[in-house]
Amino acid sequence: MTSSPGSTFGLEDTLKAILPEGKFAGPLPPVHLWNPANCGDIGMEIRADGSWWHEGTRITRERLVKLFSRILRKDEDGVTYLVTPYEKVIVHIEDAPFLAVRVDRSGTPGPGQSLTFRTNLDYHTTAGPDAPIRVETDGVTGEPAPYVLVRGRLEAKITRAAFYDMVELAVPAPDGTPRLGVWSQGVFFPLGADS
Repeated sequence: MTSSPGSTFGLEDTLKAILPEGKFAGPLPPVHLWNPANCGDIGMEIRADGSWWHEGTRITRERLVKLFSRILRKDEDGVTYLVTPYEKVIVHIEDAPFLAVRVDRSGTPGPGQSLTFRTNLDYHTTAGPDAPIRVETDGVTGEPAPYVLVRGRLEAKITRAAFYDMVELAVPAPDGTPRLGVWSQGVFFPLGADS
């Protein structure tokens, strides 16, 4: 992958920013603190199926995708970027940057339970006050599109299989309305529109 003309966004500098000690595991880089002046568009995109593309070519190296995913940031303007201390580049997101491919329940069923999601890139997020689940419903088809917050403003779309697993855990809303939803860390998340 090369940079656009005049760009400083090179693979070597990026890897140094992502892995300052050369180790893949460990805390995520502090992208929320990085505010580089250089910003560009080098044709990066994440498609609805979770695949990463650069200038129309799929990035097939899983390790590279995981490395790039460590420096993703969605800003207040709704634009998602790959961010290093030197530059940020736009990443075009077709739906969500991650897919939640699995959900696991722990704890006592009901308000005391926790639902933890694993993404296609092996991030884990436990739904709750700081990681809400939201469900958009298509106005025409009525089909649900569920999401869970992973970090910052970055969400994972919950895959159909994981959503069905979650629906099996659904209970009536505590406010007596005809809604079904799930509990996680003391928060009730409705799974669709009112019936």
